[in-house]
This record gives sequence, structure tokens and C-alpha cells, in this order.
Amino acid sequence: MTEPGTGGRRREPVSSATRRRTVRGAREAARRAAEALTELIRHRLEGVSAVCRSEDDGWIVDVDVLELARIPDTTSLLATYQVELDPTGELVQYRRVARYRRGAQDQ
Repeated sequence: MTEPGTGGRRREPVSSATRRRTVRGAREAARRAAEALTELIRHRLEGVSAVCRSEDDGWIVDVDVLELARIPDTTSLLATYQVELDPTGELVQYRRVARYRRGAQDQ
């Protein structure tokens, strides 16, 4: 259907992605980031260590995962991935920002 004042152009239907609501808080952003990351890298989730807003109203979430289980457990290798979500909670990008032994102390 053409809209008045559009010069005969058809109005495109609004897609479900366009109608999708924004993420409602840090808890939801953390959950969505963790789910998206574990689907991609197939490592066991250990937890979320940081959640903050990005400059474009999206989210940046640091997710910790177990990359290599070892015995004893204190020698297992963990990694922190930084996951960026857009305002609707869709994955924009991710990258590994740290890799460390479980028993290692922060410096």
C-alpha cells in the first residue's frame, strides 16, 4: 500500500527485529550475553564478572568460562570473554580478553 505524501512509495512492514524491545537491565543483559556466547564457543559457563552500558545504549558483558578442565581443579584454565550486545540484546561481537589458571591470584 502507498502512503500519502510518500510519492507513491510503498511503506515497508516493520520487522519483528525492529519491534523487539530493549534489554531491561543488567541481569537480562548478562543472561543474553551468556547464552549467546555458550552457543558459539561451547565451553561451560562459570559466571559473569562485569556488566556495563556501552556508548550506543547496548551492553558490554564479561563472561567467564571454563576452557580446559584439569586435575586438580585449581590448575584448570579459565577465560574471560567480552561480549557486546546491541540495545535489543542481540550479539554484536565477542572476544577473549584474558586466559588464566583458576588458582591464579589477581595482580
